[in-house]
Amino acid sequence: MSTKKSLHVPLFIDLLGGLIHNRKKFWIGLGNLESEMMEKKLANVAVESPIFVSGLARSGSTILLEILAKTPNMASHLNRDFPFVFTPFWTNQFLAKTSSDSKPVERAGADRILTSPDSPIALEEVLWMAFFNELHNPNNSALLDATTSNPSFETFYRNHIRKLILVRGGKRYLSKANYNITRLEYLLQLFPDARFIVPIRHPEPHIASLMKQHNLFNQGENDNPRALRFMHRQGHFEYGLGRRPLNTGPDTAVEQVLTSWQRGEEVQGWAIYWNDIHRFIYQRLATNKALQKATLVVRYEDLCSHTSTTLERIFAHSGISDAEDVIAHYREKISLPSYYKANFSQEDKNIIHQYCNDTAQLFDYDDEDNAVK
Repeated sequence: MSTKKSLHVPLFIDLLGGLIHNRKKFWIGLGNLESEMMEKKLANVAVESPIFVSGLARSGSTILLEILAKTPNMASHLNRDFPFVFTPFWTNQFLAKTSSDSKPVERAGADRILTSPDSPIALEEVLWMAFFNELHNPNNSALLDATTSNPSFETFYRNHIRKLILVRGGKRYLSKANYNITRLEYLLQLFPDARFIVPIRHPEPHIASLMKQHNLFNQGENDNPRALRFMHRQGHFEYGLGRRPLNTGPDTAVEQVLTSWQRGEEVQGWAIYWNDIHRFIYQRLATNKALQKATLVVRYEDLCSHTSTTLERIFAHSGISDAEDVIAHYREKISLPSYYKANFSQEDKNIIHQYCNDTAQLFDYDDEDNAVK
């Protein structure tokens, strides 16, 4: 499937998405009204040990979401929840009266992952953006930690999770939200029994994948102007025409990243960004023992090359039992990508090594751990 076709956004989705995106306060109010009308039902729904998957895009977070969603009792956002994300109960009541025979298709990233209206997806960023206005402004810190307080959001968010659990018939909330990487301590404050899965990837193949996606989405969004609006409304700024690096706080290197990209120094910009995000992750885990205990760092290469043992670690950390069938299903299905090559020059490789090597070693990578030749 061509990128142009896969990034096509129907006119009615564009119009509805704009209607909701431009009237966030109204839809927050509707979401609160939905919760009030469901008060008795929600009283019996507990938010216990939610699972949050979060890391820099292209690190394996989507396949981890897909795998975890196949285990019993999980409740997550689905493709069909958009654009009516604020009112999951009413939305799903309406959708239950309609039928869909859509077949799974490869997603726009052309990365072997198939999606359908019933596929789990990252959608909760829509809620974060509604309550925290400047999260995706590179000039402002996106760090939300244990000192953060936003009672309106916290009430809305807890009720939203309860509604999803009720709608899906599950017991535990499962989230993939890559931007949550700067909010782990805030989330742990809200949910002390939460479990975090943080995927990481060796810098050279990771940067190659990010650059591949950036080029695909640049082309696709040029061909499909609605696609850029669609991506922004869902809270995706990782690549494409609306690319914005995440500001991790006081010691961020985001200004260097932007300067490099503005000069056309793509590899250097991505290398600085990879290093900034992963050094941030390492430092937060090293200084917060409670967060460290709640978090499992998963190397993408281990997931692909040692699938069974890596999944066993993930399920043990997450408190998931009886997952043998899921492990068996993915044991032969997951592999390192062979459908593209990095094609980095020696100079590019030297730049990546210069900026990323020290941080990569903190996660037990060395010069030989390069999955893309």
